[in-house]
Amino acid sequence: MSYIKPEDFSKKAVDIGAAKIYMHSRDVFIRAFMAGAILALAAVFAVTIAIQTTYPLIGALLFPVGFCMLYLLGYDLLTGVFVLTPLAWIDRRPGVTLLRILKHWGQVFIGNFAGALTVALLMAVVYTYGFSTQPDKVGQSIAHIGENRTIGYKNYGIAGWITIFIRGVLCNWMVSLGVIGAMISTTVSGKFIAMWMPVMLFFSMGFEHSIVNMFLFPFAMMMGGQFSILDYLLWNEIPVVLGNLIGGLILTGLTLYTTHVKTAAQKNFIS
Repeated sequence: MSYIKPEDFSKKAVDIGAAKIYMHSRDVFIRAFMAGAILALAAVFAVTIAIQTTYPLIGALLFPVGFCMLYLLGYDLLTGVFVLTPLAWIDRRPGVTLLRILKHWGQVFIGNFAGALTVALLMAVVYTYGFSTQPDKVGQSIAHIGENRTIGYKNYGIAGWITIFIRGVLCNWMVSLGVIGAMISTTVSGKFIAMWMPVMLFFSMGFEHSIVNMFLFPFAMMMGGQFSILDYLLWNEIPVVLGNLIGGLILTGLTLYTTHVKTAAQKNFIS
């Protein structure tokens, strides 16, 4: 059968988390760079379609194509490793320590950011003919998105910071379900559908994804967005990363591990 049972794909998630910790730093960076770049292209594609059609839902329907591609190719997003690598530590896999997990997260963060920033620069050149003209309608719209999702939150003070943090939690709850979705089927079509559904939901609802934002905000600044790097970090990237960590690890990783991996182990012991 193409469907894999929850106790089996949950164990597989732990195995994958351990394998990522053992990975060579060169491979960690390459896979993270490509993941950030592909997701950035998917983001600008989805936003472009939403603006051209005036129907944001169409952009949300199409955005998951980038997510599906990068995971089928074995590339890594920070939001995914937030879920998988801690499970290997909780399961007491040999050689998996908190220090190695933090190091791995740092490497993936740098790789994702480098990939997303590269695409932001390339697309800025495309939309301005090498910075020789003003950005087109899409570029201007993204600049305003950057302002609204930094200064817009800042205007509400701590309430704004909490709001963006919660949006980060909800985002990676859905995105991490997409990561797990890639494990619940042995067919490409099954993986595709299982990944597509939660990722479409997060994008359509306007939740905050740290890697998408690694592209969106540098690109918005290049397009003339009126906010600073400090605004981006304090009023978007930092609370979003923290929210993504909490949402993915607790709402997806730990729940699956507790009710499937631990429970399955107890059943096996009793039997």
